[in-house]
Amino acid sequence: MKKTKVAGFTLIELMITVAIIAILGAVAYPSYLKSVVRGKRAAAQSFMATVANKQEAAILNARTYFSIPSGAASEWTAVSVALPTEVQANYTVTVVASGSPSYTVTAVPTGKQAVNDTRCGTLTLTHTGVKGKTGTAPAVSDCW
Repeated sequence: MKKTKVAGFTLIELMITVAIIAILGAVAYPSYLKSVVRGKRAAAQSFMATVANKQEAAILNARTYFSIPSGAASEWTAVSVALPTEVQANYTVTVVASGSPSYTVTAVPTGKQAVNDTRCGTLTLTHTGVKGKTGTAPAVSDCW
């Protein structure tokens, strides 16, 4: 009798392939999450810089800084600043202006961003350009 060779995969070959894909996924997924968190944080930082620029224009034009105490979208519209949807979905951004000409822009992460970004946590930017964070990162430069 002549044996015919059957083309195809054995169960062992298939299981090895699945194991390799699982290992690659286990390595790639956390890296992907970190990248997404950094991207959302960068969007918030960019918006904070935009707010700082608007504040400097406000002090030149009106001799006072504006405040956005609750971070509501309607408050941003009132001062002619468009709150990006990506920032609004992941951060609550507030501005506190004090009696002396100074302000602090604060971005507090919300939802999944708060859970996934414990390293940097709440971001702050002052009128002097001093940047801050409340997370577990050893240095502010790790977050900014």
